[in-house]
Amino acid sequence: TLDTLLKKFPSMLPKEQVVVEILETVQPGKRLLAEVQHLKEQGYVIALDDYIHQPVWRHFYPHIDIIKIDFRSTSAEIIQEVLQATAAFPNIKLLAEKVETNEEFQSALKMGFSYFQGYFFSKPEMLQSKALSPAQMTLAELLYETSKSEMDLSKITSIFERDVNLSYKLLRYSNSAIFKRRSEIETIKQALVVLGQYELKKFLSVLFTAQVSSEKPAELMRLAMTRAKFAEGIAQLHRKTDVAKAFLTGMMSLMDAILDEPMTSVMSKLPLSKDIKDALVDNQGLLAEYLSLVKCYEQAHWQDANSAIANLGLDAKTLPDAYHEAVQWANEQMRALGDA
Repeated sequence: TLDTLLKKFPSMLPKEQVVVEILETVQPGKRLLAEVQHLKEQGYVIALDDYIHQPVWRHFYPHIDIIKIDFRSTSAEIIQEVLQATAAFPNIKLLAEKVETNEEFQSALKMGFSYFQGYFFSKPEMLQSKALSPAQMTLAELLYETSKSEMDLSKITSIFERDVNLSYKLLRYSNSAIFKRRSEIETIKQALVVLGQYELKKFLSVLFTAQVSSEKPAELMRLAMTRAKFAEGIAQLHRKTDVAKAFLTGMMSLMDAILDEPMTSVMSKLPLSKDIKDALVDNQGLLAEYLSLVKCYEQAHWQDANSAIANLGLDAKTLPDAYHEAVQWANEQMRALGDA
């Protein structure tokens, strides 16, 4: 709001981590322009939220980085007017809000939008069911074997040994700086023992999701990993179920969007435990409650989040740190996958 800007509240926040959004209710004027210029000089990123096109905003364009447009309620004619008005200002990128389908995403992309908000990428297109590749089936088999209460180390070792590429990735991962090993791990069996069942499950679920989502937007993989890590964090705070299952539930929660088919069909192909399938297919059980809370945080549905937190008996003050840790972890994993 204008009052917030005049009181210099945005200046209290780190410029590297925030975008200052000017709400659609704020009227353009000299005082607002002065504050925007001041923030821009300090290095802040400035966005106009739910932009309503008026010629007077042209005076602000040299200082604006992002213009957010409600893609569903703004006509194509108005969008073209905004595109023409901002064409002379390469500093401005357009962001399409409320993009809910792949068709809307493609349309916004063709129009010239650079950024997109919405859940279009987390919804399946419902194409014809397709079989998993042999490599994906191997990963699914390993996920199942590591989900057993007692791992059969010999069996898991033999599965890895028949896939050279997978063996290489396991050895590379187990020798990475994440684990700070003093000596190099040289064999599959050694890597499995050193990692342990919990870390191995996480490694396999990330690898499986990355492989099946290779033709999808990177943001879908990032979202799956954020969900997984946050669900794990909730399980650690709640102390009522296997944290590895919570992680796997979060990681698998977007498989319908990744494979473009119903979750029921996806789960029929994957040898996962019953409680994970119950959570993902029927929205039943404690794992489903964790996932529901994860989605509330993801979509900023704070009232529903507070209800879920109360139902689980969690301390609401502990959740923001867990979510922040999940986002950071997902970003780190995305960078690592990019280097792979």
